Amino acid sequence: MATSFPGFPPETLKFFRNLKRNNKREWFQPRKELFEQTVKQPMHELVMALNAQLVKFAPEHVADPKKAVFRIYRDTRFSADKTPYKTHLGAWFPRRGLAIPGAGLYFGISASGIEIGGGIYHPPPETLRAVRTHIAENHARLRTILAQSKVKKLFGGLQGSELTRVPKGFDASHPAADLIRKTDWLLDASLDPAVATSPQLYKDLVEHFRAMVPLVEFLNQPLARAKPARDLREVHF
Repeated sequence: MATSFPGFPPETLKFFRNLKRNNKREWFQPRKELFEQTVKQPMHELVMALNAQLVKFAPEHVADPKKAVFRIYRDTRFSADKTPYKTHLGAWFPRRGLAIPGAGLYFGISASGIEIGGGIYHPPPETLRAVRTHIAENHARLRTILAQSKVKKLFGGLQGSELTRVPKGFDASHPAADLIRKTDWLLDASLDPAVATSPQLYKDLVEHFRAMVPLVEFLNQPLARAKPARDLREVHF
């Protein structure tokens, strides 16, 4: 298993720039092999290299590249935007063995930048309720995690959408009301696109993943004990 990654080839960002200007099947299909060689294959290699580090500090998040890397094709069935392709490519590292969808680690590459994130985004009701209850009972520990110097330096603080009021079933005067109101619990950071083509990308991803793992583990704790739900898929960034 690879333990480093030299960076994406320069053609990767060029491909994304051109795809953004020519987002149609007539342009993409003759260049599909180029996509496979300069975008998809390096992405799989990067996931494998990250797995070699995840084994050390988050082994439950090691992921098969074929499952971790998202498809380039957009689901346009319910969207007014009918462009067929994403102009970025991302990978998701969920926690294995959860009964219901939970928190994970994510990164995405595009011509405009690199996104690194971790946590839970738009969870289903079962996850939402379980996480809120867990936060209400363990809010001091969550605040300690968010106060870590690495978290503050790399991400600034907890992000995500939130309600204007504390949801039904929770005390409006609870000391963690601000955390309970959230509908997402995320850490998210952006890097300059130039990093994508250098060995620094791998180092930065490992550093950010390490910093996010305590939050991800905290959010997943109540979900490991939850009853399995039917026909639910992991919710991604």
